[in-house]
Amino acid sequence: MSAKAELPNSEDLEHDAGQLHGRVDAGEIAVGVIIGRTSEFFDFFVYAIASVVVFPRLIFPHLDPVSGMLWSFGLFALAFLARPIGTALFIAIDRRFGRATRLTTALLLLGTSTVAVAFVPGHAQLGVWAAVVLGLFRIGQGVALGGAWDGLPSLLALSAPENRKGWYAMVPQLGAPIGLLVASALFAYLLTVLSADDFLDWGWRYPFFCAFAINVVALFARLRIVVTPTFQELFESRDLQPTPVFQAIRAEGPRIVIGAFAPLASFAMFHMVTVFPLSWVFLFTEEAPSRFLMIEMVGAVAGVFAIMASGVLADRFGRRAVLAATAAAIAAFSGFAPQLLDAGPMGELVFMVSGFILLGLAFGQASGAVANSFATRHRYTGSALTSDLAWLFGAGFAPAAALLLSVHGGLIASGAYLLSGAVITLIALWLNRTLGQGRLPEGKRAAAATASDDAA
Repeated sequence: MSAKAELPNSEDLEHDAGQLHGRVDAGEIAVGVIIGRTSEFFDFFVYAIASVVVFPRLIFPHLDPVSGMLWSFGLFALAFLARPIGTALFIAIDRRFGRATRLTTALLLLGTSTVAVAFVPGHAQLGVWAAVVLGLFRIGQGVALGGAWDGLPSLLALSAPENRKGWYAMVPQLGAPIGLLVASALFAYLLTVLSADDFLDWGWRYPFFCAFAINVVALFARLRIVVTPTFQELFESRDLQPTPVFQAIRAEGPRIVIGAFAPLASFAMFHMVTVFPLSWVFLFTEEAPSRFLMIEMVGAVAGVFAIMASGVLADRFGRRAVLAATAAAIAAFSGFAPQLLDAGPMGELVFMVSGFILLGLAFGQASGAVANSFATRHRYTGSALTSDLAWLFGAGFAPAAALLLSVHGGLIASGAYLLSGAVITLIALWLNRTLGQGRLPEGKRAAAATASDDAA
């Protein structure tokens, strides 16, 4: 059965929606962005938490605990490897059938792949094939996440007032701590009220069902914006035109690569205060996972306020200054903070809260750090590819790398991973400024330097 027969005609849908909704302002776009990103990050954290507390025992019980966790993190990384493939596939769908069709198809694939994880049998039923089945569903999630890029963060940036660019840039990032809060609360509740056997048998599956329901709500919230005349006008004017992937790479390759590495400090920090510490506590302490998940929730609340503060600071001092300062602070944090995870509950709390504050300040301005450096016609596709590669390089293998380093070199070794991310961010910001100045004729380089500061 063809996608064209199953899904609504995008031109009719966009026209009808335009008649109903009219124009949307930046505030309405921000709401759609937060709902969409919260949905995606809830999916992300549901799988990430399960990668620590479920899959090593369900899928890899025949391995020692550390090896099982590392193999589980290997499956976790498959989604990040698949995201660029999803971007290329769904941009082709976008160009052929329209953005409403693309978004509907991508979110249906995401919801289906996510809920399918809830039905995965364990090693006791399928042997090694259980890992293969879980890996296929994880790849499906990654392809769908690449396709779920709807351009709303770019639209929000284009719609934001000139003196509030930093504030609106942080809005999409609020989805991360909110998604973590909901996912952690759900798993903490199930781990508390269920026995270990019941949780491992069936309890862990419920968050994946919830993820499917949240995706349905997010689909309609995002479609309401995507099919409006405001969005369509920008699409027609090429500000949000989905150009072919290889064309965008040929035209913007260096900027895409720099954009992927510019937020590396925040992406490395992202896993150092979410997935990795949970795995360390689960493997090497007697602390109950539910208790540490509650500490993560406290940290996530601090992260929400820190992300909001990043918007205020960016509008006052510039996005480049905020990103550079937070990268330097993360480098300093890497020298001592990871060892707090071995300092008992108070050390864990200090590590998580301080880590989430730094993460929020950095991550709040990491979205599209060099997007304004792209030529207008390539901004949509370039931003999507930059996001995919940033997650791949900065987050895809981070939990496995941090755990492996810590097992063999102690917690201080995981700090080296953070330090490398901070250094790469500073180098990428400098390269982006240089590249931005060299793009325009000599007479316009001063303006380009200012634009580069805002973009970074």
